[in-house]
Amino acid sequence: MNDWEASTYGDMIADKYDEWYSSFDVEAAADCLAELAGTNPVLELAIGTGRVALPLVRRGIEVHGIDASEAMVAKLREKPDGDGITVTIGDLRDVEVEGSFSLVFIVFNTIFCLLTQDEQIRCFKNVAKKLSAGGLFVVEAFVPDLSRFDRFQRLAVEGIDDGAVRIEASKHDPAKQQVESRHIVLTEAGAKFYPLRIRYAWPSELDLMARLAGMRLRDRWGSWRRDPFTSMSTTHISVYERAPTP
Repeated sequence: MNDWEASTYGDMIADKYDEWYSSFDVEAAADCLAELAGTNPVLELAIGTGRVALPLVRRGIEVHGIDASEAMVAKLREKPDGDGITVTIGDLRDVEVEGSFSLVFIVFNTIFCLLTQDEQIRCFKNVAKKLSAGGLFVVEAFVPDLSRFDRFQRLAVEGIDDGAVRIEASKHDPAKQQVESRHIVLTEAGAKFYPLRIRYAWPSELDLMARLAGMRLRDRWGSWRRDPFTSMSTTHISVYERAPTP
């Protein structure tokens, strides 16, 4: 994947994204984010097909978005109310959008699509510049579980349905904290490959990135329903706020 670009994953998976990831707890996420947002405009990084943005719009919240993939945004535009959301096609690292926001959020592990620590820090710093007074940055991500890999590799069946089998094949580089994957759909007609690259980080590492950006952790939950975050949690919802000036 030497020609990998920020838009590659979204462009490749746009037609399958909502179907494959339908188990995401959209309503709980929207309820939680709406409560955090208040009455001011919010910004979603990697707005994609609008799975979270559209429920927020239906709750009366003005949502703006940024995404690298025109194919994903095209799927958003096909949905009811999708044309009413202002979306910037751009780089998550730079957050080049107009205005300030009471809430900026990035869900479903997408912060890990930035492939180096420097890129992730750059995103945090640029988000901080876009937050209004009292604004919050919310990150949803998985807690890394390196036991998933056997000798730095993973092969797993993700789904079986009529006429198709979906397989994940992954390679882990612990030195770079990167995982390179192929989601492979096998049918009688042949195989189709959907690539993915991520750079994972532990919650404590994300907290340090926030501190470098002038933010601090306000809350952390184990789910969108605000279950406690514990050593057994597999995902986290981390809420960062701008730290007060000394």
